[in-house]
Amino acid sequence: MLEKLRVVFTIPELRQKIFLTVLFLAIYRVGYHIPLPVINQGVIAQATGQEGGLGDFVDRVAVFSASNLREATIFGLGIMPYISASIIFQLLGSVWKPIEDLRKEGETGRKKINEYTRYLTVALCLIQSWFYVRLYLMAQPAAGEAGLIDPAFLNVAGQMTFAWQITAVAIMTCGTIFLMWLGEQIDEFGIGNGISLLIMAGIVAQMPGAAAQLIRDAELELVGLTGRIGVETLIVLCVLFVAVVVGVVFITLGQRRIPTQSAKHVRGRRVYGGTRQYLPLRINQAGVMPIIFASSLLMLPGMVFQYLSAYGPIWAQMYQIFGPGTGFAYNLMYVGAIYFFCYFWVAITFNPKEMAENLKDYGTFIPGYRPGRRTADYLERVLERITYVGAGFLAIVAIVPMIVSGGLGVSFTIASFYGGTGLLIAVSVAFDLVQKIDSHLVMRNYRGLLEG
Repeated sequence: MLEKLRVVFTIPELRQKIFLTVLFLAIYRVGYHIPLPVINQGVIAQATGQEGGLGDFVDRVAVFSASNLREATIFGLGIMPYISASIIFQLLGSVWKPIEDLRKEGETGRKKINEYTRYLTVALCLIQSWFYVRLYLMAQPAAGEAGLIDPAFLNVAGQMTFAWQITAVAIMTCGTIFLMWLGEQIDEFGIGNGISLLIMAGIVAQMPGAAAQLIRDAELELVGLTGRIGVETLIVLCVLFVAVVVGVVFITLGQRRIPTQSAKHVRGRRVYGGTRQYLPLRINQAGVMPIIFASSLLMLPGMVFQYLSAYGPIWAQMYQIFGPGTGFAYNLMYVGAIYFFCYFWVAITFNPKEMAENLKDYGTFIPGYRPGRRTADYLERVLERITYVGAGFLAIVAIVPMIVSGGLGVSFTIASFYGGTGLLIAVSVAFDLVQKIDSHLVMRNYRGLLEG
């Protein structure tokens, strides 16, 4: 492996791409810690530093948005507005005729869709950052307590002026647009998918802090069933982490290969085609999107009911049901939402009829099934079965952090590395990056990093 890594850095073009990618990620990490000037950082760190409530909410959002909500930085929105805009246009491409026609135009249509995606990203940034700032303004402090807004930016009436509100919105919007530009630069001049690498960098950067917190809270002795973290808990966590990573790798790379046969073509004295190939269908066809959709959908009711719990016992009871990771009911709804969004996302992004028509146009067929409708029906049945397995895998991985956090008594920051969106994204992006590096090595007749 060391020899392979040495070969990687001996190729000038590949070495330059890797160094540029590292430089862009370093720029992102620097901006990640630049605070928003109008926010009182000490007060917001105290408000979001508690376990549960707002602290858990910002942790769950930060996992898949490359943002830093705990410190209210210029990258506070992260890359989530751009991801949301991309998802919106991907969904529109399946249900709206003009966008569907643009997707079929090839490179020209793709550039046009990217342009519309950037415009929508700016609009989403303006809306989200405005609500973000207004949230701080509405959080009025009690008498004698410091507010979330820095006193230097308040007028004599104790209110932040409209000009400073617009300035804060513009700063956060520009921060997200800069992240979007940074991801595109990685795509063009670096190696790997830029947006995915930014998210992965935010996830991996939390690992040292989580490990330090685990070591600080642990006791190097057997503690038994006392609720504390002892040696036996550390061993269980290590074994569980390895097992979850192996499972994620296995399912992420898992495929259902459908055999296909191409028709023979006789041209002169030569016979073309007639080869046997495979149509690979990924088991986890939907990726991490179902977990993102399900967690986002179930987080909002929990936040609302937690806010209303101070106004009556019925709201407190509702929070016990809908609060993140608070009980069996929430986990059951979480699993159901993941299954629903898995089938929904696969139905939107994969069209068996279109796939069957493409196979028919290229003179390829599935042995035992006639081209056309029968092939489409067969692909749909296979897709339903593997989606069921993939959704079950996502459901297990999604609830593992909650089980680890509640059963072993560790914080959600530590438990989030044992499953959920963060681990799926990190593994998927790591494999994509290795495959991109392998493609450069294979072109130069070197062995890939994963080859024996």
